Amino acid sequence: MRARSSALLALFVLGPIAASCSSSSAAPPDAAASDDAGGSDAPTDTPGADATVTAFSKTPLFFKDGSAAGNRRTVDAPASFPASGEYAKIVLHLTLSCPQGGCDVYDRFGTLGVVTQKGADGGPSTVVEIARFVTPYGVGGSWDYDLTDLRPLLTGDLTLEAFIDTWVPQGQSGIGQGWLLTATFQMTGGVPAKVPVAVVPIWTTKQVWYGDPAKPIAGSIPPATVTLPAGASSYAVRAFVTGHGQGNVDDCAEFCSRQHTLTVGSTPVSTTVWRTDCATTAVKNQGGAYPFASRAGWCPGASVRPWIVDVTQDVGAGPTASFAYDVQAYDNTCRPDAVPDGGTCVGCTLGASCAYDGGLHTEPFFYVSSVLIAYR
Repeated sequence: MRARSSALLALFVLGPIAASCSSSSAAPPDAAASDDAGGSDAPTDTPGADATVTAFSKTPLFFKDGSAAGNRRTVDAPASFPASGEYAKIVLHLTLSCPQGGCDVYDRFGTLGVVTQKGADGGPSTVVEIARFVTPYGVGGSWDYDLTDLRPLLTGDLTLEAFIDTWVPQGQSGIGQGWLLTATFQMTGGVPAKVPVAVVPIWTTKQVWYGDPAKPIAGSIPPATVTLPAGASSYAVRAFVTGHGQGNVDDCAEFCSRQHTLTVGSTPVSTTVWRTDCATTAVKNQGGAYPFASRAGWCPGASVRPWIVDVTQDVGAGPTASFAYDVQAYDNTCRPDAVPDGGTCVGCTLGASCAYDGGLHTEPFFYVSSVLIAYR
């Protein structure tokens, strides 16, 4: 079998810039989101008109105890993208600013995606992730993302969904009041060097438990088979992978470097998900110890870089292609069931307690999402 190294990892998310607030116009009213996660009509090679699309404008995201005002950790917004035309560049400008009372003082997982199916009866929606970030400690920040290859997904009237995993209750002083989110898409008309014709979800965001034999990787993120779109001559996978959880053996999954493997057909493609540049790429002047530790694919106050790999030779002749995901073998012996009868755990990095406490000792896992991009 042929394996390729992480040299194919394309880091096309631009680095963080100074915190700021975007001035932008409101988006048009929403229309029902399509179940199709991104396909275009017959290609025209006609450049579209330059456009600016704003989905969120200083939109509050926060957590609130009780039910008086409800929680806004997840917020939807309508967005209307050009229905036709090619775009040489699509850049998402994403900004977090602080509400009155200050930003959340902790670093939080955040994501932005396109809703392809609204959740029923208050349940979760199906969302195709387009951008991921981790908030700074207590200050704002801004990042730019190159989304040019996602043009087939960013077409027509859509619903976008933003999520920040904040647990700071509003109304308590000294810990911040959540975040204000602005998301603006700058679209420059023109024909890109590689014209994308479809964006096909492989896995919407999965929480992949790590290091517990009772929770195998394939149980969290099963192998997937997707239908290859017509009219394509090349393909790439675009994936986000970040590790979370600490106090475990090797301080996984946040503070341990591990090899991740995507198998396309019968071909494994591997990379090490690891960031060593937090001191230079993260928002400056934030709190916490952000400059002093490397992490599994992310930094506090930085955009998350997608893992992008050309899989043209691996998808086969169609009409479908298969995908599987795995992580380097690991046994977390610092877990509640690792030692019977309340014994002492082995390998805990922050003490001897087996119990997960939601703070210094949290169960290791990865957040994984991916799409297949087809090009003409």
